[in-house]
Amino acid sequence: MRLSHILAGALLLVHPAAAPARTVWDMPTKYPQDTMPGLGVTTFAQRLAELSAGKIQIKPSFNASAGIRSAGMLAAIAEGRVQAGDAFAGALETEDPIFALPSLPFLVTSIPDAKRLADLARPFLAAALQKKGQRLLYLTPWPPSGIWSKAPLKTPSDLSNLSIRTYDKISSEVLASAGARATAISFADTMPKLADGSINAVLSSGDGGAGRRLWEFLPYFSEITYSLPLSVATVNQVLYDGLSGDLRDAVDTAGRQTETVLWLALSTRLQENHQRMSENGVIVDSNPPPAVIAALKDGASSAQRAWCSRSGPVCPQILDAFRAEKQ
Repeated sequence: MRLSHILAGALLLVHPAAAPARTVWDMPTKYPQDTMPGLGVTTFAQRLAELSAGKIQIKPSFNASAGIRSAGMLAAIAEGRVQAGDAFAGALETEDPIFALPSLPFLVTSIPDAKRLADLARPFLAAALQKKGQRLLYLTPWPPSGIWSKAPLKTPSDLSNLSIRTYDKISSEVLASAGARATAISFADTMPKLADGSINAVLSSGDGGAGRRLWEFLPYFSEITYSLPLSVATVNQVLYDGLSGDLRDAVDTAGRQTETVLWLALSTRLQENHQRMSENGVIVDSNPPPAVIAALKDGASSAQRAWCSRSGPVCPQILDAFRAEKQ
């Protein structure tokens, strides 16, 4: 009996495939680990490991350490360079206009609004991803975006003094229409440009570790509530389809649980971020001058109309339902 056990152990060493199979998925994000996307990737990894009994392991990476920004995430997954990933939705608009929806300016102004829009947009986002050979895992909500700057924003003319990092094509157009010099830049590439002075402002929530890096250069934050955008987490559809039924269920359940955790976290995130910012010398303007907001909203209206024009029938399907529920 002892000899048979020894032989069995030897066979496992010689033929490791005989051991229980374990799947490892690389899953990068360009954001720091303690931002909302970082929390999402970490939570998903933990939940999936538990639900799959360790058969699927997520290998997360942060701060674009894998060399992949949001705009290139879907291509990286489709080409097999990574198996899954998190990407800021607005950066994917060149893939499909639907990805710009969550970051449309001044469309949502509260967490309930953001949740409602996310639920309406989910099937459209999932369908756009499916066309790219991807499966939507979960949506990551962000705290409201504001403007970080070297000087306070007191009048609309102050916007013309900004050389500002924006996060997608639409936000660049809106800030430019208000007089700023605006450029869409990946967050992973933002700090060097602040350090060399080529930009002096940033459109961002400053969530988590991202905020800690911004306040080294920008001591003012104007809470304009530009948008409450989303990131999308996705996996290669072929890999997902190749799993057994119970493992597909584990992936889907882990995704749902992760999104629940993220929306719960968002409810206290803004207050925690602002407290941390204030403790580190950032002056938070929670009531920016109405004239400054009005200057930004002028460009926002035309940006929304332009998006509707690009997106076709999807625009009324989502926005009409969203506005009807809001009444």
